Amino acid sequence: MIATPRTPSPQAVLITGTVGVGKTSVADAVGDRLAEAGAPHGVVDLDRLCQVWPAPAGDPFNSRVLLRNVRAVAGTYLESGARRLVLAGVAESRDEVRALAEAVGVPLTVCRLEAQLPVVRERLRARHTDDPEGLRWHLDRSGELAGILDAAHVADCSVDAARRTVTEVAEAVLRAVGWGGPVPPSA
Repeated sequence: MIATPRTPSPQAVLITGTVGVGKTSVADAVGDRLAEAGAPHGVVDLDRLCQVWPAPAGDPFNSRVLLRNVRAVAGTYLESGARRLVLAGVAESRDEVRALAEAVGVPLTVCRLEAQLPVVRERLRARHTDDPEGLRWHLDRSGELAGILDAAHVADCSVDAARRTVTEVAEAVLRAVGWGGPVPPSA
C-alpha cells in the first residue's frame, strides 16, 4: 500500500508588527518559500485592501472595507485551492484579530515581527527619502504602534526581524507557525 500525503486543512498567518518592520517584504518571501515547496497559497497585503478614498462615513480607517475585501479575497483564494493564506498587516487588538479571523474563515495565527525602534526608524528613513511628511508620520507612528502592540498581546508567536535577511525572517516565520515542512498540494 502506498501512503499518500494528507491534504492539509487551510490555515492563515497574519504577519504583523509596527510600520517599517518588514511585514510586506516578509509576507512576499514566505509566499516565495511556499511556492518553492509546491504549497498552494495566497499572499495578501492588507493595506492594499483598505486603500480607498474618501473613507466611508463612520469608518475613518476603512476597517469595514478591509474586512469585506478580506472575506472576498480569502474565499477566492481558498476556492482556487490555496491551503495557506499569508496576510501582511496590523491588528491592534484581540477584537481586530477575531474579526480578521472570521473574515478569513480559517484558523489564523498571528506572528509579530520584532525589531528595535532604531532599526525600524533607519528602515523608514531609507524608504521615505523623498517624502519628508510621510517620514515624520511613520517615525511617530512606529513608536506609537509598537507600544499599542506591546500592550495588546495579539501575537501567538514572534520573530526577530532586525538581525536577519528577509529570507531568513520568512523561514523563521514558517517555523514559528508550524509550516516549516512542505505542504502538499490540495487534491
